[in-house]
Amino acid sequence: MQINGRDSSRYQTFTRRSALLAGVQAVAFIVLAGRMYYLQVRKSDQYRMMAEENRIAMRLLAPLRGNIVDRFGRVLAGNRQNYRAMIIAEQTPDVEETLKRFSRIVPVDEFRHKRILRDIARSPRFMPVTVAEDLTWDQFAQVNINEPDLAGILPDVGETRDYPYGEEFAHVLGYVASVSERDLENAPREDQRLLRLPGFRIGKEGVEKTYDRELRGMPGSSHVEVNAYGRVIRELSKDPGKPGGEVVLTLDLDVQRFAWERLRGESASAVVMDIHSGDVISLVSAPAYDPNQFNMGYGTAEYKALLESPYLPLMNKSLAGMYPPGSTFKMVVAMAAVEAGVDPSHRVSCPGHYSLGNHDFHCWKKGGHGAVNLHEALKHSCDVYFYDVARRIGITAIAEMARKFGLGQTYDFDVSGEKAGLVPTPEWKRATRGEVWHQGETVIAGIGQGYLLATPLQLAVMTARIANGGFAVTPRLTRAIGGQLLPVKEPPPLNVSERALRAAQNGMNAVSNEAGGTAYRSRIAEPGLELAGKTGTAQVRRISRAERLSGVLRNEDIEWRQRDHALFVCYAPVHEPRYAMSVVIEHGGSGSGAAAPVARDIMREVLTRNPARPQARGRVPGDNNSSRAG
Repeated sequence: MQINGRDSSRYQTFTRRSALLAGVQAVAFIVLAGRMYYLQVRKSDQYRMMAEENRIAMRLLAPLRGNIVDRFGRVLAGNRQNYRAMIIAEQTPDVEETLKRFSRIVPVDEFRHKRILRDIARSPRFMPVTVAEDLTWDQFAQVNINEPDLAGILPDVGETRDYPYGEEFAHVLGYVASVSERDLENAPREDQRLLRLPGFRIGKEGVEKTYDRELRGMPGSSHVEVNAYGRVIRELSKDPGKPGGEVVLTLDLDVQRFAWERLRGESASAVVMDIHSGDVISLVSAPAYDPNQFNMGYGTAEYKALLESPYLPLMNKSLAGMYPPGSTFKMVVAMAAVEAGVDPSHRVSCPGHYSLGNHDFHCWKKGGHGAVNLHEALKHSCDVYFYDVARRIGITAIAEMARKFGLGQTYDFDVSGEKAGLVPTPEWKRATRGEVWHQGETVIAGIGQGYLLATPLQLAVMTARIANGGFAVTPRLTRAIGGQLLPVKEPPPLNVSERALRAAQNGMNAVSNEAGGTAYRSRIAEPGLELAGKTGTAQVRRISRAERLSGVLRNEDIEWRQRDHALFVCYAPVHEPRYAMSVVIEHGGSGSGAAAPVARDIMREVLTRNPARPQARGRVPGDNNSSRAG
């Protein structure tokens, strides 16, 4: 068969096209084969690892939070089992119906109901969301029994923070709570993943906040196999992480609980400290809140009640409560007077008032005390004597001595919120008020009134420095962190003469142990346990001339907020001082009637237990607390 010219041309064109197509196919095959070789042979390890990473997910695990214990190792803040119920949205056809059925077993209020729905909307439907925590055993058992009728509900046992003594240690320990958006914004980048874990909690107040990182520990990890949607298929391995370190406090559990019970029902505070080491044995602020409720979440009504309470349960009065120190300040004025050259035997006549210009400053004793010297003025708390010596020595000398004994400053304490109080001077008044200082303001400062403000912690430090012979001891709350003992700093001397210190010490001894002293009825009579103290009554309202003429109203006859604050400071034992204390009862009336009996009872408990004795310093190894005779 012959191919004519036209057919021959067509055949040649087809052959060229076939050859070109075959060449293209060959090149494509070579490129594809090369690419396959590159991916499957040369890059096999890399892509195997990437595939494995897609199949296996690493998830952080929250570490167990460290314990906070007292000086003897007794747990003040720990962890306990948390019986809870979770819901997995994808496992129920109707979330609302499931929550309705669950509420018949465990009540879920409207606020909590809305939060659950919000959390479900924010999370993948296969992720569990907490419905209820801290269930009782009976509630948990009922949830398990009814689980077949509660589609999507998953009973679970986890860990939660536990404060076994509730309110009694609330203002010291603080509390933990959920991580807020502000917490996330302020946190270092390396902490972000841990803080975003569902249910993770951090310290918000007190020791929990101060030592949050030490208590937090190191997170663990769980390697799990997941499908393409991120749902867990099985767990491959697990590292629980490193639990948080233990924090050992200087507090004594028994003394703290005793002091709390003694102040129950009052708006008050009490601080007990070792005068040599600065160890705070007890720090109570009443009333308080339950830190367990902050951990689990306060209801709106309950939290509103705390905010609106006139007794300020959310405020740590021991650190942030600022009060006129009243007559407890007279030891400072006495020492300033002796240092300025006033002879302790110098007598001042007290007719019941002190005149300066056309103004009369009244003594608390209407008929006056007669002629008194320094010792008698402290013993009887004569206001006129201290009006006189304050005017003689001036406010500058008084302010300088006040600062030496710890007033008007903070101590870098282990719990935040500490206030500095106020020691006024002419310079302060000019800078803050644009006014000149008047001599009458010096006179009133002589009895701890006027602009003067001090916290209960500062009053305890002042008393400790008087008792230890004039050394600048500072308060401390923490003895050890993570097994490492914190050193006790050697306090420097205040450079106050022994004569001045003895005048203050002897006067305080007379207040409590000599008949006629303002706290004689609240003395400790047991030999060897005697305390030396000073009463104080801080006026919170102005008494008019008309009221003085008609008779000053008694505290019990006026509104609670208008009543005087009651204060008492003391140290013991008198002859071998070891502990100092301050007690402030808001609007309690008189220091001798309200605060002194409370302080006596607490001090007797402290002396009986003697928590600072060498054989009772707790379980922290290497503790070599030294003591210095006062």
